[in-house]
Amino acid sequence: MADDATGDDVPTRREYLQYAAVLGGSLVAGCRGDGGGSTATPNDGVVGTPTATPAVGDGDVTETPTATPQQSYSVSMAPMGSVEFDEPPESWVSYLSTYGDMGVALGKADSLQGLWDPEGMPNVFYDALPGVDVSFEDVAPISGGGQFDKEIFYELDADVHLFDPNWLGVLADDWDRDDIEEIATGVGPFLGNYIRRRGDDWHDYQYYSLYDAFEIVADAFDERERYEAFASIHDDVQGTIEENLPPTEDRPTVGLVSVTSDFDEGTFYTYPVQEGNNHKQYRDLRMRGAFDDHIEGSYGQFDYEQLLEVDPDAIVFQYGFSHVSTEEFEAKMQTMREDSIGSQLSAVQNDRLYRGGTSYQGPIINLFQTEAAARQFYPDAFGEWNGMETLREGELTLFDRQRVADVVNGEFEV
Repeated sequence: MADDATGDDVPTRREYLQYAAVLGGSLVAGCRGDGGGSTATPNDGVVGTPTATPAVGDGDVTETPTATPQQSYSVSMAPMGSVEFDEPPESWVSYLSTYGDMGVALGKADSLQGLWDPEGMPNVFYDALPGVDVSFEDVAPISGGGQFDKEIFYELDADVHLFDPNWLGVLADDWDRDDIEEIATGVGPFLGNYIRRRGDDWHDYQYYSLYDAFEIVADAFDERERYEAFASIHDDVQGTIEENLPPTEDRPTVGLVSVTSDFDEGTFYTYPVQEGNNHKQYRDLRMRGAFDDHIEGSYGQFDYEQLLEVDPDAIVFQYGFSHVSTEEFEAKMQTMREDSIGSQLSAVQNDRLYRGGTSYQGPIINLFQTEAAARQFYPDAFGEWNGMETLREGELTLFDRQRVADVVNGEFEV
């Protein structure tokens, strides 16, 4: 555990927060309001984070006990309830690319301390933004063997952890409520909600849309103007989609298949179009999910015969942007093309096998994944899909890359 004591026995900001949390009373449990305006209410069994009394920043701590605290502010999100800050977080940790991408969108990439898997971030999207330089080389992985070590949280010493704390308990069997509360009070609060998909048994509290969650995170970082700029871009994209979307009868049926399936054995993980952030782009594009009426639950396992029985017009391979290289993806597609049954699929014969998005998408990733899917499904309306290079082309359809880059870099006017 990191030692926060100083040579002059002056309380550090972290020690002050711990002390304030004790004086401030009990942990706040879940909230069930809408967006950032929700109010904290008791919710037994849901992990909460402390609502601390106003704390001072590092530069304001003196040897006298009468230091004047800076004005604090709070944001509210289930399951934490009200989370209070004495100043905007200067360092942060995230799980995967949902909240990680939110932080990048808010111009906070340089202060990101840790991720579950830094190598899993889809850099291809950031590389397509002119003048945006995002690197995760110095970001620490916060898991080892699929588990979390509390010591890494103390070592990173982040001001806020963009996690749904209850998801930690799902990921790591050796974590419990006491571990989560120890990090929340001893290091920094948790702020996050598992918005990936809806219907998980352990998630019995409010869900949020992507932009509802993004708004709360932006308020925590005191970046309201950046949030509003992204919301405006998103609204414009939605308007363009509505104006150009072809009628239902002209839309292809699309099968969602995981790119991590066993192509050699002919066993495929398949998905219906789901409620939640994981399939936001597909719902926004009114995709006709080929497997929607063939799967009960969140996923199925099909062989080649079952794929051919449904025979989607197109197949999109989830995690194709984030989990495999272009060469690896093409090798998997070639395996499908060479299979005696796979070769009979309409999507194979018509060359409609596409790389698909990650289910952990923040605002930047969602913009790119929405445009990719729009081109893949409806090329006559939104332009041809020519692979990953399409993302870097000058001809723009759904959104202006420069406009997004300017917001990330803070070079925009309200």
